[in-house]
Amino acid sequence: MAWRSSGASNAALITNLAGNGLITTERVKKAMLGVDRAHYAPSSPYEDSPQRIGYSATISAPHMHASACESLLRFLSPGARVLDVGSGSGYLTHVLANLVGSEGKVIGVDHIQGLVDLAESNMGKSAAGRELLASGRVRFVKADGRKGWGEGGPYDAIHVGAAAAEAHGPLIEQLKAPGRMFIPVAENLSQFIWVYDKKEDGSVKKTRSFGVQYVPLTDAPAER
Repeated sequence: MAWRSSGASNAALITNLAGNGLITTERVKKAMLGVDRAHYAPSSPYEDSPQRIGYSATISAPHMHASACESLLRFLSPGARVLDVGSGSGYLTHVLANLVGSEGKVIGVDHIQGLVDLAESNMGKSAAGRELLASGRVRFVKADGRKGWGEGGPYDAIHVGAAAAEAHGPLIEQLKAPGRMFIPVAENLSQFIWVYDKKEDGSVKKTRSFGVQYVPLTDAPAER
């Protein structure tokens, strides 16, 4: 049903995602309605498909962003701290900031400075985005996402927006107890979304969800 969710406007896209059962809660619907995807996708922003944003990166399809938010929602309470690894365009970082409210904080991590700059520029296209940056509720940093961002943790929720070879230890360590991580993991020639739940006693349960296709979580390309 995902491909049927495209719309002529941001509101139409979100309405279609909800109508097709890809957005299932009012909180996620409201958070996504509050971010115009056209500020983050350079072409066809309201198509329910990935879009290239440069640097061999993409902005994921809207239905994947919806799935991530719905999966993490229980851990995105007002005031929560969130890590968005592979933040790319900055779109989902903005949606996550809407979900955690005025007392929450979201850190977007990318390994390419050009993407960090792009995310900040995209977020600056709206008054709400500029306020998020100015207030410190959203921060973008250049770092190896496989190592997380320890100084901002621990995190109630971690979203990983690129396919990892494994669920890297530092990311699990930076999860709060309780906390949840949503991460695509490469398995042979396939990729699957895995959900890692850290319980209050620190034990970790992992659940394989559904098949996906993401760009890989890798080293930054060599500087020329």
